[in-house]
Amino acid sequence: MNMQNKTSVSLDWKNLPFEYVKTDYNIRYYWKEGKWSAGDLVSDEYLPLHMAAPALHYGQEAFEGLKAFGTADGRVVAFRPVENARRLRRSSERIFIPAIPEEMFLDAVHRVVDANRSFVPPYGTGASLYIRPLVIGTGARVGLGPASEYMFIIFVNPVGPYYKGGFKPVKALIVEQFDRAAPLGVGDCKVGGNYAAGLGGGQYGKERGYPVVLYLDSKEKRYIDEFSTSNFIAIRNNTYITSKSNSILPSITNDSLSIIARDMGMIFERRPVEVSELETFDEVGAVGTAAVITPVNLIRYRDREYVFGSGDRVGPVITKLYDRLVKIQAGDFEDKHGWLYEIT
Repeated sequence: MNMQNKTSVSLDWKNLPFEYVKTDYNIRYYWKEGKWSAGDLVSDEYLPLHMAAPALHYGQEAFEGLKAFGTADGRVVAFRPVENARRLRRSSERIFIPAIPEEMFLDAVHRVVDANRSFVPPYGTGASLYIRPLVIGTGARVGLGPASEYMFIIFVNPVGPYYKGGFKPVKALIVEQFDRAAPLGVGDCKVGGNYAAGLGGGQYGKERGYPVVLYLDSKEKRYIDEFSTSNFIAIRNNTYITSKSNSILPSITNDSLSIIARDMGMIFERRPVEVSELETFDEVGAVGTAAVITPVNLIRYRDREYVFGSGDRVGPVITKLYDRLVKIQAGDFEDKHGWLYEIT
């Protein structure tokens, strides 16, 4: 099916918020007696869930986030869903959820996006179709342990930019009063508990006028880990630098940007980044699926402020990286790495 064969719904595409919007279908698979079901497209927005489901009591759940885009030539493409399938598998294995086969994940993405094709924002609007896979332990259990049954769901949602101000710099606060994840915990997995643990630090920052917060490593408070929902990147001279830690979620956006940086002739470094290096960076950004890159022009650490770039202007390197990635996603630049998965 081609996008041109199905009329888009009537939405204010250029002013969409990053909030839930009801679409026509979601897709659900059930794990029972050692195997996954074939998957059902349903219109119901609610889940029949036992009150003793381990997802509710013990946090046995993992999720993903990716996007689909309308291209200039009328195609619908999802961005690097294979990597999301692999990351979900790693998260699931860590918390004893049965693996979701890569083929099943891709089939689910294809079916649910195709079923909601009229909700894919038109090319050129700046909006996208956010795709949210979720797997939860549903089989009733009171004692701590893996569930006996599971549900894998994907719903989709048309969204605008994550930040209402668009591609503009923000200021960040390093919070030492909170930890996002333990050094040997599940910080490298996309599980809900990490995000719940980050709510306190995020609110602490917002109350002090900082839209985003940055965490240090939980053991020594010496190294930069990541922002509350995004990886940390820095630009210094011709080098793209990002943090290396067992507590950091491996960001697919960060991986994509680092490859683009190397394509552009930059040096790439993934290593422990000491907080003392902040004064040496030319540009800083928070990177993730929702916002792609959020430029950061100021970071407050204790009683000192570190400023990057000049005023409210986004730095030149981060601008180039951002532009290249969004053009690839929209089909406006050569997809030399095979990142676009077409929804036919």
